[in-house]
Amino acid sequence: MSAVDLPAVPRVLIAEADPWSRDLLKQVLLAVRCDARLDVCGDGQQAATLLREKAYDLVLADWELPGIDGLSLLRNVRQKRRSPALPFILLSSRNDSASVREVLPLAPTAYLTKPLNMEGLTQRLQDLLLNEGESVYCEIPPLAPGMSLSGFLERRRDACDGAPLWVDVKAAVDRSLGPDGLNLKRLEDQVRMDPQITAVLIAAANSAGNHGTPVQTLAAAMHTLAAGQSMNLILGMALKHNVVLGDPALVAYAERHWQLSQDTAEHARRLARLLELDQERCYSAGILHRLGDLALLRCLEDWRQGGGALDDEVIGESLYAFGAAYGSSLRARWRLPLELRQLIAAIYSLEGGVYSREALVVNLAAQMARLTEYEGLEALARSKTARLLKVGLSELMRVRKA
Repeated sequence: MSAVDLPAVPRVLIAEADPWSRDLLKQVLLAVRCDARLDVCGDGQQAATLLREKAYDLVLADWELPGIDGLSLLRNVRQKRRSPALPFILLSSRNDSASVREVLPLAPTAYLTKPLNMEGLTQRLQDLLLNEGESVYCEIPPLAPGMSLSGFLERRRDACDGAPLWVDVKAAVDRSLGPDGLNLKRLEDQVRMDPQITAVLIAAANSAGNHGTPVQTLAAAMHTLAAGQSMNLILGMALKHNVVLGDPALVAYAERHWQLSQDTAEHARRLARLLELDQERCYSAGILHRLGDLALLRCLEDWRQGGGALDDEVIGESLYAFGAAYGSSLRARWRLPLELRQLIAAIYSLEGGVYSREALVVNLAAQMARLTEYEGLEALARSKTARLLKVGLSELMRVRKA
């Protein structure tokens, strides 16, 4: 597509089976052309239907689509002999010479192998969707007339993008790169305190394309996804809207929730180590248990930018009314493993039922995290949770000082 052929607002089709890779492609594309008219689907049959019904300016399709694969879609597009040819980027995990020879006669605009090179993909999209030196700015749409904050938050609950980011992902990735490429362990150490990154990578590792034992920890998720996909997903999060909060009051609330998450996670890991339980699983539950509150704060940033009023009292009331519901919705929508969701729930309540020792650990860890540095541990050591775990004052003091 040459500069003179560029439409004022391009229409783009993304066809990718894996939901997290699909979201990543969407974010990279919108970072290049935020005004693009975008259709997204997860199977080849739907993609074929859309290609018959609409005129696209660019297609990105995965070879391994269910139903009609991406190569067949490309073949069908080329048989129509459109002039100029429809730009078509074919994505695949196949990098063998036989696959390349099969693709080349169909003249894809690009054949990109997974894990994708984010910089390379971005450059391709810029070449296809922007004139030289051009950039596109998209204004934030105002709130609908008469929209109330409670109505806004209710509507956004099942569609929010999750929490803002705690870590600078580009810096974290840069610090994890070495002479031999990306060091996964180093990257894990850089991002493990971030609830959004932890949740997204665990969700992606448990997506339809990855089978086996449910993944419940960041380390296991990164091992399942491998270095390239882990890095891409992490970098892709930084492209999303309002991933960094701008309102000082929202930042202050977020910092308290981030700190509470980290303190709970660290206490849970130390208690689990002391009791010879699963440290990393307990850490995951602790770091994720405020995900809903943080996601709500991010939606409040959208409300503010759309022209809605916001003050400290409104923020507190919104967290009280919607924080738990946002957390439940996110954990279910992202299909976090049931065992991990149950462990997170144990942080809040142990009423009724029989709980595992890990559940008791995370509950006790959360109670510790809520204590101020001036509050003693004596009452906590006498609590039912501590007694069930057979953890006394001396053990709690060791956990706090570690």
